[in-house]
Amino acid sequence: MDSSSASFFTKTFFDSWPALGRTLIVAVVGYLFLVLFLRISGKRTLSKWNAFDFIVTIALGSTLASILTSKNVALAQGLFALGMLIGFQYVITWASVRSQWVRKLIKAEPTLLLENGCILEDALRKQRVTESEIRTAIRAKGIGALEDVRAVVLETDGTFSVVRTVETDSCSALADVPGIGSPQKEHERK
Repeated sequence: MDSSSASFFTKTFFDSWPALGRTLIVAVVGYLFLVLFLRISGKRTLSKWNAFDFIVTIALGSTLASILTSKNVALAQGLFALGMLIGFQYVITWASVRSQWVRKLIKAEPTLLLENGCILEDALRKQRVTESEIRTAIRAKGIGALEDVRAVVLETDGTFSVVRTVETDSCSALADVPGIGSPQKEHERK
């Protein structure tokens, strides 16, 4: 094996003991600080409530990976970046709870895809959802007939919620879904 092949092999599979030691120290310290930051910031930081939360979660993972693998990112700089991301998440979620304008800016509305057993084709097209995906979500809830479903809602985090038709016909959980009407008013009329 010539020296260039040996150098390639060495750099590809093993650089140096100090590099491994740096990765070990940075991984332990970075991980501990990330856990600490997440505990301080609260449960909402890693929730899957909307696209904004998802992006922050991905960014946290990417930042931690950069801290671990890049010699160009100092530990303090990486921890500061993690703290900033979590801080921004905290400020935005705090503001969204207190301001409807901020909430509308960062959070999508749930979308009604099926109502009283009838698939809403326009809503499916607009949200790029297939009828098969709706049927799959319904079957996953153990329901065999579309007629037994009051609503299927595409939630803000991309999941499907399936609401069964029940004897009481109260669907107050659907009150914030545009297009369903006002379930509370429907219930009061009965």
